[in-house]
Amino acid sequence: MNTLGQDAKNHGTAVGLNVDKITINGGKPLRGRIELKGAKNLVTKAMVAAILGDTPSVLKDVPNISDVRIVRGLLEVHGVSVTHGVEGELILDPSAVETAHMADIDAHAGSSRIPILFCGPLLHRLGEAFIPDLGGCRIGDRPIDYHLEVLRNFGAIVEKLPSGIRMSAPGGLHGAKVSLPYPSVGATEQVLLTAVLADGITELSGAAIEPEIMDLINILQKMGAIITVDTDRVIRIEGVEKLDGYTHRALFDRNEAASWAAAALATEGDIFVGGARQPEMLTFLNVFRKVGGAFEIEEDGIRFFHPGGELKPVIIETDVHPGFMTDWQQPLVVALTKAKGVSIVHETVYEQRFGFVDALVEMGASIDVHKECLGSAACRFGQRNFKHSAIISGPTRLTGADIEVPDLRGGFSHLIAALTADGRSTVSNVGIIARGYENFITKLELLGADFELEG
Repeated sequence: MNTLGQDAKNHGTAVGLNVDKITINGGKPLRGRIELKGAKNLVTKAMVAAILGDTPSVLKDVPNISDVRIVRGLLEVHGVSVTHGVEGELILDPSAVETAHMADIDAHAGSSRIPILFCGPLLHRLGEAFIPDLGGCRIGDRPIDYHLEVLRNFGAIVEKLPSGIRMSAPGGLHGAKVSLPYPSVGATEQVLLTAVLADGITELSGAAIEPEIMDLINILQKMGAIITVDTDRVIRIEGVEKLDGYTHRALFDRNEAASWAAAALATEGDIFVGGARQPEMLTFLNVFRKVGGAFEIEEDGIRFFHPGGELKPVIIETDVHPGFMTDWQQPLVVALTKAKGVSIVHETVYEQRFGFVDALVEMGASIDVHKECLGSAACRFGQRNFKHSAIISGPTRLTGADIEVPDLRGGFSHLIAALTADGRSTVSNVGIIARGYENFITKLELLGADFELEG
């Protein structure tokens, strides 16, 4: 089994998904209701934030996904007690936090990049931190250089070892002035988790302001932090001497919501996504409507459906919030193969996020990927030889094929393609999808998908 296949198996096994493949009989609209829990991109960081508190924290609406299991394992090897409360609730007690062995961290981290965010909290609590080599989805370069430089700015000493990286802070951590060259979500999280207990004031410019970042700030404020967010991507944090635990219900997963919305559109279906909210999805909803999709906002969620008629081509440029999220483009590309005309997607966040289209082309889609920037937005990847712009010509009919999941969002996009296609498709490495989509097999059943599971 190759590395990707082993990763998929590990992610699936972590949540009780003991199959490697799903065979789908496509061409059937998805109809019904599914429910969301908390956002993967918030919940995992909120779990790390619990280390900072002197008392236990309670996190609600936690999804059963493998990334949560990974963070739980990492917390437990560091002495944090993690127990279940009511459905979807975790109780995190950091009172016995301790240094973990590099081998234990490596064993639990697997391909996840989350250990880098443990560093600031552990430096505060223990004076040292260790991280192994970092993984994550294979969608481009996610350098940890931002993180290491940020930690150095706070006074951390970084030592690179053959087995990973050791950090120490013999003099404690102090406030810093940090300017990010790009509004990286991970680097912004690093600053927040490190600055709240640092001595003095931290000013972060060029910060990410995604809803998940704002919800993390809400959590830290509940714990006792003093954080000010300005309108110009500047965040100021006044360090405090101690933090308490929190009780918090996590923000819904807008990426999962957009994925099911794209599935409704591509399959000419009708899906009510319980827990989805309009404000955090404003940009997506605009594009969804331009393509020809319809939606209805309710108090308890959003109904996404294909209203009939032809879908329309669009031009999309991914961007940091409040722009069109990179995680939204992959599922929507499948629906765009059904649009009459030429759509353009310019990816400006991750340079290798179009690897998933090879399978769509094999299934009959007309998609050309280019190195040039096909858009007006400033792009870091121009002149760097990355294929980061796609031209989708439609409408085209997809036919069933054997597909191998490459990454989280690409994997869900392959599921949508198989559900849309004529005939049978076999999608392998489906365990990777369990990284960020809770109970996706059960949800497919609820929506009337025709499929079989294979070991």
